[in-house]
Amino acid sequence: MADDKDSQIMRPRENEFSASEDAAPVDMLAALFEARGWPCEIVSNDELTGEVQGSWTKYQLRAIWRAEDNVLQFIALPDIRVSAEKRPAAYELLCLVNEQMWLGHFDIWSNGDVLLYRHGAMLGDDGMLSLTQAQSLVETAIDECDRFYPAFQFVLWGDKAPRAALDSALVDAAGEA
Repeated sequence: MADDKDSQIMRPRENEFSASEDAAPVDMLAALFEARGWPCEIVSNDELTGEVQGSWTKYQLRAIWRAEDNVLQFIALPDIRVSAEKRPAAYELLCLVNEQMWLGHFDIWSNGDVLLYRHGAMLGDDGMLSLTQAQSLVETAIDECDRFYPAFQFVLWGDKAPRAALDSALVDAAGEA
């Protein structure tokens, strides 16, 4: 019976936006999260936070809409803190990882030493987000965090050199595919 209850909860949002409709970015992401059963909170008309289980850990997700620029910033936080003594190796790994990226990039917040994935998506003049775009933003963030999570763990906890950590992580990821 839980499945019936869950589908009743999702139905109002799903009816609100069809696959061919666009919506305000925060509204579309909220509908996607709800349809997938992921917890989320609309913080304001311009911001949504949520949580998604990845392959290695839970990721805190945050979407921030800047209407004046038509840019949706999407952030994933894999709950990795970088200590001062590990920061040089972590920054070296960041450079190596970011060379592998087509969309988004990894960074370390200077005010909290927190590793994050960030992607800024420019939307059209109407500032609307499609379901396909919303899915792509979320899935890319999770995929990239999952792909490189082991490399950061190898450097921060296993004391591997950045290049060796990245090589090991990418070999492991290729073996899982």
